[in-house]
Amino acid sequence: MANLADENKFFADVCKNFDSAAQFTNHPEGLLNQIKTCNSVYRFQFPIRRGNGFEVIDAWRVEHSHHMSPTKGGIRYSEMVNEDEVMALAALMTYKCAIVNVPFGGAKGGIKINTKQYSVAELETITRRYTTELIKKNFIGPGIDVPAPDYGSGEREMSWIADTYMTMNPGQLDALGCVTGKPIALHGIRGRKEATGRGVAYAVRECVEVAEDMAKLGFKAGLGDKRVIVQGLGNVGYHSAKFLSEFGATIVGLCEFEGAIYNPDGLNVDEVFAHRKNTGSILDFPGATSFKNSMEGLEQDCDIIVPAALENQFTELNIRNIKAKIIAEGANGPTTPEAEAIFTEMGGIIIPDMYCNAGGVTVSYFEWLKNLSHVAFGRMENRYAANSNANLINTLENLTGKTILPEHRLMIVKGASEMELVNSGLEDTMIHSYHEIRETLMTKPGTKTLRTAAFVNSIDKIAVSYMNLGVWP
Repeated sequence: MANLADENKFFADVCKNFDSAAQFTNHPEGLLNQIKTCNSVYRFQFPIRRGNGFEVIDAWRVEHSHHMSPTKGGIRYSEMVNEDEVMALAALMTYKCAIVNVPFGGAKGGIKINTKQYSVAELETITRRYTTELIKKNFIGPGIDVPAPDYGSGEREMSWIADTYMTMNPGQLDALGCVTGKPIALHGIRGRKEATGRGVAYAVRECVEVAEDMAKLGFKAGLGDKRVIVQGLGNVGYHSAKFLSEFGATIVGLCEFEGAIYNPDGLNVDEVFAHRKNTGSILDFPGATSFKNSMEGLEQDCDIIVPAALENQFTELNIRNIKAKIIAEGANGPTTPEAEAIFTEMGGIIIPDMYCNAGGVTVSYFEWLKNLSHVAFGRMENRYAANSNANLINTLENLTGKTILPEHRLMIVKGASEMELVNSGLEDTMIHSYHEIRETLMTKPGTKTLRTAAFVNSIDKIAVSYMNLGVWP
């Protein structure tokens, strides 16, 4: 019974955070309930052939909110996935999209398997059959519901989904917009793979740049003197650590399921990544102290912690052992409401998941737009901008009689690539959204945390959408 209670707690935690924020809005109870409820929950099973027999696979797709179309959300491949988790993640996607002003409703999918126990051919069969089931129930399409990668899935699985959808929808012009996170060769977008981690780094950088808030923590503004521990060395954790390091922070600790390493003088993320690839573990990395208990690594001295693994990592049982003053939630739901209340009382700041890890859906939105327009970003204007800038430089040189160094000329003349445009759009989104959340925190007494302020913003935006649709008077 205890396991079942834990299994059905994630969505309740999301709703608890929603209710805490809803009191700071003026919307009627019925509308708030409509926003909070999962609109569609599709649970299904399908058989696959394994060896000389069959295996039945459990799967889900949840569409949380239809206030915007299409709905959007990743597909999680995990033996730990369950209906409650998928519902919670779908709800977070709704609020996340609203916070960063991406015009999608929230959705999420789950396939209950351990990917390491299946061959590539079997994973392809599972993914294609899952997609077929979604198509049969009208749960996928560029204007209906657009999946993306999540834990246990990536570009390969998204390409299988796209191919299956196109096969069953011949002649549909926008068919490739049915899924995002695709390989570049299948009209994905540059920058998508690292987008979530890059977004986390932008979020942390923006938070620590506010001198007034950092003074309350006893910090100077900026990342230059900040020590960071990152939990998880997967796609999100690796890129979060990589970009935070590039922005000036010092990565002092890395934690994985096999344990943790810590070096107060700093760790080279790429070297640790290579060490793990060669040895199968981050432990025993040269110059670092190793901990076989991953949680012990999170309790080491630092300024910022980035949990980028799974949910419920910080609870009321361990949050008081955390020495960091800032938690940047790269994962979904890593901090329970009870733990957040304690951490807030301790004077800490939590950058909430629904904003902090929104880089992935932001760049997925760019990919979706690219697929609908059928034109890569920068393709039409890149050369024109480069030629225009070159003509301007030549004119200035002729007028002044001075020559610009070749390396400076190249920097000024070049047009923006797709990657540069994507990163620029992501950076602008994360900056604008952070200050929008912080303004709500500062102007609405009682909100107390960035999470509550973020929920208030998302609830207000979603409520307006429902009223504009005529769903609510």
